[in-house]
Amino acid sequence: MNIVICGSLKFSHQMKEIADSLIDKGFEVEIPWGAKKILDGTFDYDKFMLEKERKGDAEFRKQSREDLIIRYFDLIKHSDAILVANYKKGEIENYIGGNSFLEMGFAYVLGKKIYLLNPIPKMSYTDELIAMKPIVINGELSKIK
Repeated sequence: MNIVICGSLKFSHQMKEIADSLIDKGFEVEIPWGAKKILDGTFDYDKFMLEKERKGDAEFRKQSREDLIIRYFDLIKHSDAILVANYKKGEIENYIGGNSFLEMGFAYVLGKKIYLLNPIPKMSYTDELIAMKPIVINGELSKIK
């Protein structure tokens, strides 16, 4: 099974742990380009966030040779499922940000399974999250089939 992990770059280390665990179980796994850059030391998350707050993330996106949104759409298109790594971010439990929401939308329209690591958060788009019928696994990767 081929699975694409989605989530905030804040959760890069957790996404790597999840990916490693799924790979050990025989899955093919992809994590976000930005998460890879944070994990290999190319980017510092805190510096990235400061820059993003000041000027947006256009410079970050330019460092990729390809459009990151289209890249992830293509990965999702060729996957069997996505897993959203939704942990607490700031004051929001089980946070799902704009990019992950968009990626969930891609997966939903393409008929892919959508797994959430943790329950659906209370956000302005909770109804839309529910409408995509994600499978909440409550941290239990063994529920991904």
